[in-house]
Amino acid sequence: MFGLAANHLAAAEPSFQDLEESLTCQCGCGLTVHSCNHLQCPSAIPLRQEIREHIALGEGKDTILAHFAGKYGEKILSAPTMTGFNVTAWVTPFIVVGIGAIFVSLTLLRWRRRTPEPIATPADAAKPAVNAELERKLERELDDLDI
Repeated sequence: MFGLAANHLAAAEPSFQDLEESLTCQCGCGLTVHSCNHLQCPSAIPLRQEIREHIALGEGKDTILAHFAGKYGEKILSAPTMTGFNVTAWVTPFIVVGIGAIFVSLTLLRWRRRTPEPIATPADAAKPAVNAELERKLERELDDLDI
């Protein structure tokens, strides 16, 4: 029973690093607050201090992230939320990959079903089509020349 209570408390208290990784640094580096590698970053240092203050107040992760999203806008969150239009950011890549896989599969099946056309050789191209009537006339005229 004590182990379950400890797990519940650990889940309720957010870790400092988890919160740092959930927020994007606002200095323009494009990294999370945890990963920002600027020594005297004008954004990461105050954000880290503010995270510590909220943890000290006993606030949960969702409350802290909601505070930062309210203060800086959703751009501060390192991952889009699963609400509203942001669901599109989560779902669209999977839909695009699925459609691409279907397209490739159908294209490959179509290519495999296609029967190859016979290849014309240069000898076939030089040989004219034979007309039976003209062939007989040519034979008669050649026979008349020999006599």
